[in-house]
Amino acid sequence: MKLRLALPVLAPLALLAACATTGAPAPAAGLKPSQDVVFETGQRASPYGLYLAGQAAMNDSDAVAASQYFARAEQGSLDGTYFREQAFIAAVMSGDLARAARLAPSDPETRPVILRLAALAKVVAGIGEGDGKLAVETLASGQVNVPHRSAAALLAPFAAALVGDKAGALARPEIRGDRLVEVFGQLGQAQMFERAKRFDEAETDYMALVGLEGAGALFAPDYGGFLERRGRWADAVKVYERALTDTPGDAVLLAARTRAMGRKTAQPMPTIRQGAARGLVAQAAQMLGDRQYEMAIAYFRMALYLDPTRDEAKILAGDALAAGKELEAARASYASVEPGSHQYPLARSKLAWSYQQTKDGETALKLAREGYDAAPTDNDAAMTYADLLRANERYAEAVVVMDGVISRAGQTPDWRLLYMRGVALERSGRWPEAEADLKAALASEPNEPELLNYLGYSWIDRGEHLAEALDMVKRAVAANPRSGAVVDSLGWAYYRLGDYRNAVEQLETAVLLEPADPEINNHLGDAYWRVGRRIEAEFQWKRALSLDPPAKIKAEAEAKLKSGLGPIGPAAAPVTASIP
Repeated sequence: MKLRLALPVLAPLALLAACATTGAPAPAAGLKPSQDVVFETGQRASPYGLYLAGQAAMNDSDAVAASQYFARAEQGSLDGTYFREQAFIAAVMSGDLARAARLAPSDPETRPVILRLAALAKVVAGIGEGDGKLAVETLASGQVNVPHRSAAALLAPFAAALVGDKAGALARPEIRGDRLVEVFGQLGQAQMFERAKRFDEAETDYMALVGLEGAGALFAPDYGGFLERRGRWADAVKVYERALTDTPGDAVLLAARTRAMGRKTAQPMPTIRQGAARGLVAQAAQMLGDRQYEMAIAYFRMALYLDPTRDEAKILAGDALAAGKELEAARASYASVEPGSHQYPLARSKLAWSYQQTKDGETALKLAREGYDAAPTDNDAAMTYADLLRANERYAEAVVVMDGVISRAGQTPDWRLLYMRGVALERSGRWPEAEADLKAALASEPNEPELLNYLGYSWIDRGEHLAEALDMVKRAVAANPRSGAVVDSLGWAYYRLGDYRNAVEQLETAVLLEPADPEINNHLGDAYWRVGRRIEAEFQWKRALSLDPPAKIKAEAEAKLKSGLGPIGPAAAPVTASIP
């Protein structure tokens, strides 16, 4: 479903509204002043102008402002099927399901896909507002149809509970072949059995969920919380500890274990709203995995309307928005996770990378440091911070952070940790220590292309272990022949060894694989120069400059375009190995 729609036929209305502006009042809270002034007519807002402002806000990924504009347009007696659809969509995408339910289109001219989403919105709003009758009647009407049948099935028991339908509340929803409904339907049933004080049946459901292969740890907080509420603290600790063997370092499980060991206040039973939200989050996550980004965002908004405390939904919504190229909205979603949340370090990491990708390294490092400081023993937060330090060429600081991560890993740290620290050490000029880390990592994973590439090239660059090193880089290419970075390393290895013809062959392949990489284009220019193809060499250096290269490569390419190449060979200054 395409939610952002253009309105070329209404463009003249925008011009008329702008021309009629005469000293508009202050904009309403949350609205963009520039838009509000343009679309005000005297002291009274033009409904069509407000509608267009709402459309512009939607196109700017500002669903909250759009929803407010559309609401004001509706108050101005703006009608019409198309206008109402857009106002409804804006309300859903802003998370205002109560308004969405009021705006839900129902006339025959409305597109079926909108009618079905509107019916689902009514169900969600009914549960959220405690109006079980609205939710039950909407579900019974059959309007919540494909692609929302799974959501309807999972929400039905919670709607039934609101109207006192005990049998309906305890019924386990089923849709043939729908594994998600099967699993989260059982979770909902466990919660309903617990509400009904049918504890043995509730525990049977909870135990089945934690026993799921590959997914049991996901439901450990649910079963552990049930045991805490029953006063079975020691049993709860065992559940959390078993789950931690599968997901060590999980912040939620660690906090739950600490709580249970201290026999503090038990985890409260989920409310009806919270239970209903859980299934919507699971479905939204599945949609995200299937790249149905807009529908995933709508589901995350509905889930967060029901349960604003689900911080993992805020992060996943940010992922969906980022995947849909809605960067500012994604950042707002990540930033909505507040300090003190178990999800705060992850949210800060995601937010930091969003700035790094737009080349704002200073902001990226600030945000990553906030996540790291909030949980200095959280290895994921630490590795994000270390990786961003490395990406911003602050290698010595990255080493310090990785020292802490590796020290917590015990006697056998994961090879990836050693590799990360080895790269930072090498870039810091601490080669003996870097070599030790890289060799230890390779001993653990002897066929890992990244390690073979990095260590092999580093030896070649230093004129050490040449035969073994060249063989390692060749093995890396054989294992990962579609990686331009790895093929570049082999080509540059040939270049450093003075085998320029083989260097040209490999570097041409690398450029085909990674045409927008400035370093590879720069390398190919050097190889062309050495075999006498100087016009092509100059073209490649110019190409490298056009790709917004790092300062070092930019300076090198500019110097070579001015005066060509000086003497370069195996004894020249080291050139950093490519990292895939």
